[in-house]
Amino acid sequence: MPISEYVGVVARASTTSDVFNAVADVHRRQILDVLITGERAVGAIVDDLSLSQPQVSKHLRVLSEVGLVSSRAEGRHRLYRLQPEQLAPLHDWVTTYERAINDRLDRMDDYITDLQRQGDGSDR
Repeated sequence: MPISEYVGVVARASTTSDVFNAVADVHRRQILDVLITGERAVGAIVDDLSLSQPQVSKHLRVLSEVGLVSSRAEGRHRLYRLQPEQLAPLHDWVTTYERAINDRLDRMDDYITDLQRQGDGSDR
């Protein structure tokens, strides 16, 4: 198969297809952590994270493409802000597992309570 056909068939790792892939990178999560406090210029994010400006810009582009951040121009600066409502798919997914964990912890609590009652002889 010629390389041009092969390239079209191979799946590329997409970092911009959805929120899950976008937040998979530690640097993008750090940027979101910085933006949770409010709107920030790229230079301020660079200073907070000790990353290079090109790295921060690259990660901001990915976050923008999935809608996790938005930007606006103010003079010569571009200010970025978090769009937390776009984290809803991630929140919904995690919530499913949170419920499962809580159910297991509740069952464990019931089991421990039963064991304590048996040890105290209070169920006789």
